[in-house]
Amino acid sequence: MLKKVFFSLLSIVFLVSLVACGSNSTNGEGTSESSESIKVATTIAQIQDIVKNVGGENVEVSSLMGPGTDPHTYNAVQGDIEKLNNADVIFYNGLHLEGQMGEIFEKMKEQKPTIAVGENIPENQLLSDPEDPSIHDPHVWFSVENWKYAVEAVRDELIDLDKANEESYTENANAYLNALTELEGYIKEKAAEIPEESRVLVTAHDAFNYFGEEYGFDVVGLQGISTESDFSVSDVQKIVDTLVDRDIKGVFVESSVNERSINAVVEGAKEAGHEVSIGGELYSDAMGEAGTEEGTYVGMFKHNIDTIVDALK
Repeated sequence: MLKKVFFSLLSIVFLVSLVACGSNSTNGEGTSESSESIKVATTIAQIQDIVKNVGGENVEVSSLMGPGTDPHTYNAVQGDIEKLNNADVIFYNGLHLEGQMGEIFEKMKEQKPTIAVGENIPENQLLSDPEDPSIHDPHVWFSVENWKYAVEAVRDELIDLDKANEESYTENANAYLNALTELEGYIKEKAAEIPEESRVLVTAHDAFNYFGEEYGFDVVGLQGISTESDFSVSDVQKIVDTLVDRDIKGVFVESSVNERSINAVVEGAKEAGHEVSIGGELYSDAMGEAGTEEGTYVGMFKHNIDTIVDALK
């Protein structure tokens, strides 16, 4: 375990040194197909989706973390540093979501705009970690209302970088915000199909607290808000007790989290004489494959609420 931590720290030191030595290549080799495009690097695909929609043809955007990637434990590789160095602006979630990359972002802030979009949300709308009230829950995209602040943060930064296209960024952002308002209506309509006593969402880790708060679900995660935390037999038993008491028949796996934790819950419930099945796979910290509906923020959220409703109603 100590060896693993040592090599993890060593890799961070190495990558930070690459950042310090790197340069922002906005001209010459390493430029985008169009020299007029703003090169943007993002961490999670949810933020990449905002940039694509708001920036349109005026941006070239790449995400460091693809489908199935867990941002809590993600360690940057040299290719990521090249993307960050070559970008004109960096957008990341913040609130300790990308826990292994904090030092890298601090270094990048010395060179170029490096924006934590989650920190654009008013603090009174952020939820706290139940285990540590001094830490905010970083999974802010599961409140559509909160995610609108992230859209505004991206819009404002792109306008600052490219005043000539302010009208385009504003119009694109307004269209995207309208799509999010429609998404909110869809989620609330679908959630209403589930009886209130059955609105219990059991997942591998506490990624869905904003979703629960916003749309009326009791959310139970086996691990904490970070997948770096582990779970115990007593944690499994607490969830099993909830499943039995509330007569819940479905639990959910996550695309970016190992299934062993939820399988432990299913087995624990079985031993207690309560049959529980996997209700489906949800997208939590990562979205679906590029080019699919689930590879967009709206499509990901619709997939989640449809899967939850089908399993619990």
